[in-house]
Amino acid sequence: MTQQTDPAEIGRIFGAEVREPELQAELGPRFNVAPTQPIRVVVQRADGRFVELHRWGLVPAYARSAATGARLINARAETAATSPAFRGSFTRWRCLVPAEGFYEWRREGRRRLPFLFHPANERPLVFAGLWAAWRDPHDGAWLLSCAVVTTRANGLVSALHDRMPVILDEASARLWLDPGICDPGLLTDLLQPADDDMLLMRPVSPLVNNPNNEGPGLLAPPDESPSLTLFS
Repeated sequence: MTQQTDPAEIGRIFGAEVREPELQAELGPRFNVAPTQPIRVVVQRADGRFVELHRWGLVPAYARSAATGARLINARAETAATSPAFRGSFTRWRCLVPAEGFYEWRREGRRRLPFLFHPANERPLVFAGLWAAWRDPHDGAWLLSCAVVTTRANGLVSALHDRMPVILDEASARLWLDPGICDPGLLTDLLQPADDDMLLMRPVSPLVNNPNNEGPGLLAPPDESPSLTLFS
């Protein structure tokens, strides 16, 4: 996943206050957001709407350890309303995950070739997400975490994978974020594959395969892949 838009701009787009602005600014634009790393989400709380950093990988309130989140990075649209791990969040704690694109891979022998799916109109994508707050039983610290909701792949994405993130349009994003809407049927109806013409696909640098690599060079075509020394 890529999250390149400045958090202040995300706040402007969604009418939201940026939480921990210094920390978010320090992260900068992200070109290789991986599971268990922090990602930006938009949440609606009783006291307002906020752009927050959550750990990617939802940790349910009942979890014994934060490590549970590593297995819960995605929530299937077909079962999120009834899954023990996600049903509480589905009803009460939904979020939006702004992104400029997401990666999928094609295997050729031992190689995994990455491809970027990005918006055809260059406007940021908005994924449906779920979030939760978990309290560490040992030190009492709170952890905010989230999962991306996935659905069956559209015609374009299905060339590489049978699932894709749920991409919401403006009207659907408004409904998804509204905590007053709790009807599982209405919410599930929002979780459809994106139209094929919404996205474009292109190959990118194999350096994406390592979550420790970061930077705009990851989006370069494979034959223009920069040296590993460019990345921290």
